[in-house]
Amino acid sequence: MNVIFTIVNIFGLVTIGFGGLMVTCLLTSVMADDGATTAFFQGTLITLLSGALMFIPTINIPKKVSRQTGFLMVAITWSIIPVFCTLPLMLYLAELSFVDAYFETVSGLTTTGATTLSGLDQLPVSINLWRHELNWIAGMGIIIFAVAILPILGIGGMQLYIAESPGTVKESDLPPRIAQTAKALWLVYAGITLACIIALRLAGMNWFDAVCHAFSAMSLGGFSTHDSSIGYFDSLSIEMVLTIFQLLAAINFASHFVALRKRSFNPYADDREARVFLILVLGSCLVTASVLWQADTYPDYLTALRHATFNLVTIATDCGYASQDFNQWPIFVPMWMLFLCCISASSGSTGGGIRMIRTIILMKQARLELFKFIHPFAVKPMKIGDTVVSNKIVTSVTGFIFLYFISIVILVFMLLLSGMDFISAFSAIVACFNNAGPGLNQVGPATNYASLSDFQTGVCTFAMLLGRVQIFSIVILFVPEFWRK
Repeated sequence: MNVIFTIVNIFGLVTIGFGGLMVTCLLTSVMADDGATTAFFQGTLITLLSGALMFIPTINIPKKVSRQTGFLMVAITWSIIPVFCTLPLMLYLAELSFVDAYFETVSGLTTTGATTLSGLDQLPVSINLWRHELNWIAGMGIIIFAVAILPILGIGGMQLYIAESPGTVKESDLPPRIAQTAKALWLVYAGITLACIIALRLAGMNWFDAVCHAFSAMSLGGFSTHDSSIGYFDSLSIEMVLTIFQLLAAINFASHFVALRKRSFNPYADDREARVFLILVLGSCLVTASVLWQADTYPDYLTALRHATFNLVTIATDCGYASQDFNQWPIFVPMWMLFLCCISASSGSTGGGIRMIRTIILMKQARLELFKFIHPFAVKPMKIGDTVVSNKIVTSVTGFIFLYFISIVILVFMLLLSGMDFISAFSAIVACFNNAGPGLNQVGPATNYASLSDFQTGVCTFAMLLGRVQIFSIVILFVPEFWRK
């Protein structure tokens, strides 16, 4: 019984926190007189009261967070908090169904950036701000989830945060306690976000657009205040600013912290994961620009390079903006972009997908197996830099990769069963599972996810949640042993 009370208490506190977050949008609506004040007032009231009714009665009950409780808390928080977040949307947009509203808030909280809404340019500023606040809060929440929650569950967290970044971040480089580490990373995250806001304002955005797009760029959330996303601005300077900050957001935030603390770029040079990520993504920009130029998609190489760079970086980092309808490009380019979104983002970043460090470990393991075929009696440990990677980590990575691909296969077949064409189904699941946003064909950058049936929307919603919590936290709930004492 105490387990239930513990879950109720913690979830109540989280709910109160999101109610407090709604207050900022309520005040914005009042000041802007944008017509959404009643919706935010009612949504805030319901959320705060619900949280209080869960938190206050259980405040004095002894709490013990076991691994099972932790897994349940992760699943409950990520799946039920979006219900409260739908309130302002549903109260203001009477025509919006719960399925679409839930998809929208899950997309925001998982920093996916896929949307079912149209007419974003005409939405009240408070509604748009709410969507982008969900992106920003969740972006840092993902890093805190990796640092503070996963260790309790025994499936990664600080252990993997350090162990999966050999040669990059040493334990001595970070504050000694989880709370201090979280605070340090929050300050770095907020500081870089502020820099992004100022840079976007100088590049030509108004202050509101600059704040919203900085929130979604640093969280790699991809929401925009305009239906045509970044294509609305048609500005090279804005695209350059966003490209730089998206690349920063896809690099381990611990590396940013150490670089700022040491006032040196050496931590980036020592970050093998970041080096591979930048070489792969920037090299891909050059190659895909050549493909677009050779296909006469654009009249010259520099124009092709501009559009290839921005759109490839935003998908590869799992952000999900768009400045062009890349659905119309030669199929190699958007498919390569979707492939990159599976592997590119670093551990400890706000991105999704497999993460680059797991890709590196898997490639080195494959190379090591080939070596053992040639030298069957040799003893050769796997190393990344000067650090030996333990078999425990290799096993964990292998299990994750299997679950990753089998989950995508099952979800794609579910969409195919519903009647969706293969390219739309495949790209929708890959984009949602890796929290990248737009797919191709029916869910391409020139459209959105509004045309999907409720079943299809539900499948994509589940894909976003499964990808965001790194699979294990939800899949384990379906293992019978989990429910046995």
